[in-house]
Amino acid sequence: MVHISLPSAAQDHSSTHALGRKSLWKTILGHFLLSHLLPWLIIVPVMGLTLVYLVETQVLLGRRANELASQAGLVAELAARQPEIWSDPALAQAFVNGISGRLTAPVLLFDPTGHLLAASNTLDPNRLASSQEDPELTVPVVDGNQQLLGTVRLVHELSALDSRLQQLRELITSVLAVGLLFGALSGWWLALRLERPIRQSAMAIARLSTGHRLELLPEQGPTELRLLARSINALVTRLQTLEQAQKRLLANLVHELGRPLGALQAATQALLDGADDNPALRVELLMGMNTEMATLQRLLEDMTEFHEQLLAPLVLNRRAVALSTWLPEMLCSWQQVAQTKGVGWQIDLPAPLPVLALDLERMGQALGNLVSNAIKYTPPGGQVTIAAGAQPGETPEPIFWLSVSDTGPGIPLEEQAKIFTPFYRSRSQRRFPQGMGLGLSIARDVIVAHGGRIEVKSTPGVGSCFMLLLPVNPAKHT
Repeated sequence: MVHISLPSAAQDHSSTHALGRKSLWKTILGHFLLSHLLPWLIIVPVMGLTLVYLVETQVLLGRRANELASQAGLVAELAARQPEIWSDPALAQAFVNGISGRLTAPVLLFDPTGHLLAASNTLDPNRLASSQEDPELTVPVVDGNQQLLGTVRLVHELSALDSRLQQLRELITSVLAVGLLFGALSGWWLALRLERPIRQSAMAIARLSTGHRLELLPEQGPTELRLLARSINALVTRLQTLEQAQKRLLANLVHELGRPLGALQAATQALLDGADDNPALRVELLMGMNTEMATLQRLLEDMTEFHEQLLAPLVLNRRAVALSTWLPEMLCSWQQVAQTKGVGWQIDLPAPLPVLALDLERMGQALGNLVSNAIKYTPPGGQVTIAAGAQPGETPEPIFWLSVSDTGPGIPLEEQAKIFTPFYRSRSQRRFPQGMGLGLSIARDVIVAHGGRIEVKSTPGVGSCFMLLLPVNPAKHT
């Protein structure tokens, strides 16, 4: 039996709103945001600084050095063709002025002794001759006899390069800032997308713990979250099924206990009122009381069996059973019940029948439930037929089958899949109007525990046929 305890209103409010009262960074959303933002906050600045360093040192400065080397080589080649400029500062200055417009860096000419002959007009010759702050490139100039004529020096002023580098830093910073903003927004979106189904699942479990009725969760998001929602939905469905079973159990208990107890009370009162003075009436009353107590005993056995199955899977005590001997003995007592009710009884058990490894007590209970139902719901003048045999199965081993057929009211097609559910009772009230609704459920579980299955075919108004199928251990026959 399922017991659900409802908490107080304060506990309910606390459990269902606990997540909402926590600060952002203590929730899973906050952790998701941190997991997305921290890499950006750490990696993006490092990448930015590294990128600026590489661009400045490997790209701009390297490209500038190559450019200076190319221009210095060209100036040296032109200067070597005009050896007269190395002895006349005026000619040297005129040479420098003539080529400065085609160069990207100021140029200086020095004689072999290191004295400055000429320099671009944009530079302070005295400062540049001695300064070591700006990068410069010096190329010697020689004549055809490999005699040193002088040197050509190109200077790249850092002030101009700093301006270009500053623009580059600003551009890279802007791009990284946009990337960081995009990363933050995408991290927020992804965090919300992951947090929402997890939050729904957490709230659903919180409401479930407080006894609230739940709706099924939408199965959305990544595979793991869909699996979580599917598991919660399965749990909700199972709890709802157990709750319905609890209600049916209570209703059936009231009905099934009330009828025999009422009969026992009436018979007891009759005996107390003097009915025991009449021997025939006394015997009739005692037999009726014995019948009602047998009904209560069977009800108790069904409840005990069902309770054991809820606590743990069935544990079978198997042993080899010769069906050709056991089945006629087991069915003999039921034949007397059928004849007493006026129901026709037919048994078709071919010989030999296989030897099976069965738990006799539990299998007898399962078969007894099937036969008892057949007799109970077959009206006087009807027919109950028991048949058995072996046939090839889906596996190399054969299948033993046993069918229990009756000419009772039958079972509607829409109810045939439900009759093995514990506590189920037919709405049509043409079959299973009484009882706890456990007989077929117990029979099905026992047969499944033996590795078999049970099938039903029924036509309303014609009758029903329950067929039991069990795997056969080959080479063991009577």
